[in-house]
Amino acid sequence: MAFLQPLLIALQFLTRLPISLNGMPDERDLGRSLLYYPLVGLLLGGMLAALAWLPLGGGDTLRAAILLALWVFASGGLHLDGLADSADAWIGGLGDRERTLAIMKDPHCGPAGVVALVLTLLLKFAALQALLAHGAWVALLLAPLLGRTALPALFLSTPYVRPGGLGDVLARRLPRRAALAVVLAVLIGVPALAGIQSLWPLAAALLAFVWLRALMQGRLGGTTGDTAGALVEIVEVAVLLGAALA
Repeated sequence: MAFLQPLLIALQFLTRLPISLNGMPDERDLGRSLLYYPLVGLLLGGMLAALAWLPLGGGDTLRAAILLALWVFASGGLHLDGLADSADAWIGGLGDRERTLAIMKDPHCGPAGVVALVLTLLLKFAALQALLAHGAWVALLLAPLLGRTALPALFLSTPYVRPGGLGDVLARRLPRRAALAVVLAVLIGVPALAGIQSLWPLAAALLAFVWLRALMQGRLGGTTGDTAGALVEIVEVAVLLGAALA
């Protein structure tokens, strides 16, 4: 079962599930784990959609808050950390590549990072509340799926600019043909299975991806782990807003 180890790596990295690996994963399995990121996103989305579908009391505001809290907990806040670091670096970097990369390595969260986190969570909460009011639970399935599909798409199309570490291994050992097939399968499968209601969220996700990738290329000449995490969060917000405003 060659797929099992990469899948477990993806689950361990992207969620708080108590996953145990048999020893240290090798670079080949780390690279292949990217192929399963969309599946992990689908699992997270399925959890959110199932909770939204349950006839819980308390009103849409409370339900939206609970869903958002569970979403953050289930993912461990991993990508929120990347978003905060990227925001601090983008503002504090003053357009300079090396300064931006240096600030990104600072573990402290500055004011730009705090503002980015607050705005992101606020937009997610407001969109969740609107979607719950209309019973549009499909968007809850799509947001984590498309957010995590953006990662193999990013590593396929964008150089990784910080040598060493996990992100560098993922970029070097990603099976490119298989990754392209996975990304295309998601892009084709979403409208085919979810129908016309998925077109606005999908379009919003694609626009967010193209815009953010252009920003990364313009400032850094590629991506880092932090900017990849920021991409996940912003794509998720775009999907929710696209669905809520449609």
